[in-house]
Amino acid sequence: MKCRKKPVVVEAWEFTRDSIKVADSWVRRYRNDIDLFSQYGGEVLYIEIKTLEGAMRAELGDYIIRGLQGELYPCKPDIFEATYELVPDQI
Repeated sequence: MKCRKKPVVVEAWEFTRDSIKVADSWVRRYRNDIDLFSQYGGEVLYIEIKTLEGAMRAELGDYIIRGLQGELYPCKPDIFEATYELVPDQI
């Protein structure tokens, strides 16, 4: 049997140093679902996301996806680019 994934629209953000600093960013919006980790209180090195399968680690440059049920999970850039395409904003 061969199957094709149904086309669904999800929200996604790139995990960058700038996304941590912006006051209205996804990092602040979902602060109860993620933990920031830094070295000696300096720059953030990675985040851990509380997912349905347990804590998952996201590195800088990874994408954070908000799934159909509101769950968050990380995705490596190469997988993200092979799996997702931008959707024009809906009116």
